[in-house]
Amino acid sequence: MAHSKQARKRIRVNQRQAQRNRVSRSASRTLVRRAVEAIESGDRDAAQDAVARAVRQLDKTASKGVIHKNNAARRKSRLMKRFNAMEAA
Repeated sequence: MAHSKQARKRIRVNQRQAQRNRVSRSASRTLVRRAVEAIESGDRDAAQDAVARAVRQLDKTASKGVIHKNNAARRKSRLMKRFNAMEAA
C-alpha cells in the first residue's frame, strides 16, 4: 500500500488513465477484428469500409499514446496486406 499522499494520488490517476486507455484499445481490437472478418467474407466494399475504420481507430489510439506508433503501423500494415491479398485473389 502506498504511504505518501502523492503515491496514493498516482494510484488514483493511473486507474483513471487505465480505464480510459482500455476503451480505446478495445475499440481498436474490435474494429480490426471486424475488418479481418469482412476481408475473409470476400465482400470488397464492406472490407474496404471496415479496413478504413480500423486504420482510423488505430491512428487515433496511437496519437493518444495508448499504443506505440510503431505498434499501430505494424497492425495497419498487416491489415492492409490481408486486404490487398484478398483483392488480388
